[in-house]
Amino acid sequence: MKVCALALVAASVLLASGRRPTATALRAQSDFERVQMAPRPRIPATQACIQSQAAALAVSPPAEQSLLYYRKGYCAFAAATADPRQFPDAAAAFDRAIEAWPVRTPNRARHAAPEPVPAGLRAFAAIARLHAATGTAVAAATRLEAAAALASPSCNSFLMPDAFCAQLLSASSQWLGWWALLANQLDEAAPLFAAAPDSGWAAWVEGRRDFASARYPAAAAQYAAAIDRWRQIWQGEGPTLPQALGPRPQFPPALADWGAARLLAGDLPGAILTLDASLRDDSASPHALFLRARAKELAGRTPEAMADYNLASRTAFAAARDLASGEAHLYRGILLYRRQDFARAEEEFSSALNFEMTGALRPDARAWRHLAAVAAGSCGAARQSLDLALASVSPFFPQAEARSLASSCGGA
Repeated sequence: MKVCALALVAASVLLASGRRPTATALRAQSDFERVQMAPRPRIPATQACIQSQAAALAVSPPAEQSLLYYRKGYCAFAAATADPRQFPDAAAAFDRAIEAWPVRTPNRARHAAPEPVPAGLRAFAAIARLHAATGTAVAAATRLEAAAALASPSCNSFLMPDAFCAQLLSASSQWLGWWALLANQLDEAAPLFAAAPDSGWAAWVEGRRDFASARYPAAAAQYAAAIDRWRQIWQGEGPTLPQALGPRPQFPPALADWGAARLLAGDLPGAILTLDASLRDDSASPHALFLRARAKELAGRTPEAMADYNLASRTAFAAARDLASGEAHLYRGILLYRRQDFARAEEEFSSALNFEMTGALRPDARAWRHLAAVAAGSCGAARQSLDLALASVSPFFPQAEARSLASSCGGA
């Protein structure tokens, strides 16, 4: 009923301008309704819709163009759920709809302020741009655009049903939560994802909070719940268009994080199984290879662990420019340490600290360097440095092993 009502409103725009709907306008309206009513619009229907809106725009007066550009953007976004190259086209169409919005009511009072651009339209433009974003600067500017839409959440518009407008605003909130997650601002992300409790993201951010608080079994359970929900949405038939508005999860790193939580929770078989799944989707992830190596090492599968440490180092070097990879040197150093080649291991850890690494890896590389020195017999300053370094290592560093070695080390 709401779709029919909107169609009548759209037709009234034409009638109010003194024009009867032409065959071109009726075709554009029919093609749009076909896409709008489909939970998962198909490519032929979306392409026909895009073309018919373009045809209608070519012969339409300014008062009708905001509606037609909105429809064109909607259909381009629906097409982009199967072909992401069309997200920029959708964003561009929404921008044109926003530009044309002030002139859609040419008969308003001379000095009356134009009606504000609907929040749903502004949100849709931001969402399309976020899906298309390839640079941090673009995404940062669009984050402000999405926040502005949420700041004035009016859904009163002939462009779209109120329910769909609410879904657009919910998706904008999810994107802001996703951005907060990237910055590790978990307390900020949690309420933003609460607007879409069935998206999987609310469970994911709770898992991240549990992990940060060393509640690893709880983190693993939350990650499992999130990934299970994501699979229901994004795999199989794929998401409905409203579901596709929000940020798309990346399964390989998500599985790696779940594997890490299972590893630290002591579920070594489960961790290895999950990390295997992550590496099937992305075999070039040094971090996932390292995690699997650590899980296999703790499970007593030493030869397999050594092979994975070697693979992690080689994969990181392959992705590095001019072999300048602190991560690769770190993993090679761990491999050499496990082979009891402590002098060469210490050199690799020193090299790791001379190159770029994520912040989480640098404290581990520093502790590994001191541990290699202690293992090689340097029991004075190296042991004291190791004791200090252990305060900031990640949970993947073998702290118990390091403390045991340091306590058994001889005098200075």
